[in-house]
Amino acid sequence: MINVSFGPNIFLGIIVSIGVLILYSLRNIKPEVARDEDIFFATIGFLYSCILMVHGWRLDPILLFSQVLIIITVLVAGWENIRLRGLIANMTKLKKKGETDLSV
Repeated sequence: MINVSFGPNIFLGIIVSIGVLILYSLRNIKPEVARDEDIFFATIGFLYSCILMVHGWRLDPILLFSQVLIIITVLVAGWENIRLRGLIANMTKLKKKGETDLSV
């Protein structure tokens, strides 16, 4: 039996799903920032969000709070990781552009 009721677990599952979709769509939006392991983490995140939506009604308040903290931590760390990947890609692009300007 699957007991799905709308509560904070659905909200958290949707937030994780949106974060995972952004990570997955990064491959199409900015391919220079995307990595191959992003697909693995997107799959694990989608599975986690589905489990949270279906079985999250069984969480008592302290476990729900711990899930909120874990999700916030993972999303912030992921955001910083992607931002740093973008900065590294820009630095690499500028370095290559500087090398071609010097050789001309």
